[in-house]
Amino acid sequence: MVLAAGLGTRMRPHNGQVPKPLVTVAGKALIDYVLDRLADAGAERAIVNVHHMADQIEDHLASRKQPRIELSDERAGLLGTAGGVINALPKLGGGPFFHVNSDTIWIDGVVPNLKRLARAFDPARMDGLLLLALAATSVGYTGRGDFTMAPDGHLARRRERDIVPFVYAGAAIFAPAFFAGVPAGPSSMSPLFDRAIAAGRLFGLRLDGVWMHVGTPEAVKAAEDAIVASVA
Repeated sequence: MVLAAGLGTRMRPHNGQVPKPLVTVAGKALIDYVLDRLADAGAERAIVNVHHMADQIEDHLASRKQPRIELSDERAGLLGTAGGVINALPKLGGGPFFHVNSDTIWIDGVVPNLKRLARAFDPARMDGLLLLALAATSVGYTGRGDFTMAPDGHLARRRERDIVPFVYAGAAIFAPAFFAGVPAGPSSMSPLFDRAIAAGRLFGLRLDGVWMHVGTPEAVKAAEDAIVASVA
């Protein structure tokens, strides 16, 4: 599942006429970084939800062969981070699936991070396994972090006034059970994270490499510099 329906408001005016997933970094659209990583991890099919400037995204993806693209159309109304996935669950099948933001970008270490996620996911213990970046070494990130992580990988949310080490890197594996009981319609992932944490079923895996937070026009240049440096 690739999330590409958001409004991308923080990226304006850089992309006032371009949806955020199609903003280019080092000559390549953000969504193509994601889809290339999924193809490399063995994903044969990607469900991509669309809403904002949906026609542009659909046209961009029309010639894509690997993975095979299937759209989840939200033109009639934006469903939110959880609602978009729930709407697409019939297309995703009954097993665990990759869940990736279309605007996330990172430089892999020796073993690609999506392959590491797939190897680490244990459906007997987990409803969700999140890829987490170390906030202090991420490019373009200035927030307080999202999670703390126990030595066994169990996650806890950041409390309001705290600063914590790890930020969600926008990639995960979820079992359909993570979304169980949530009705169709607009909804957010946040309460589902809390529910899974309370049940002891949300885990994290530390990203090997460098994560880049491309949330603003200014962050695009920093990400391009990091990519160029990584291949120099």
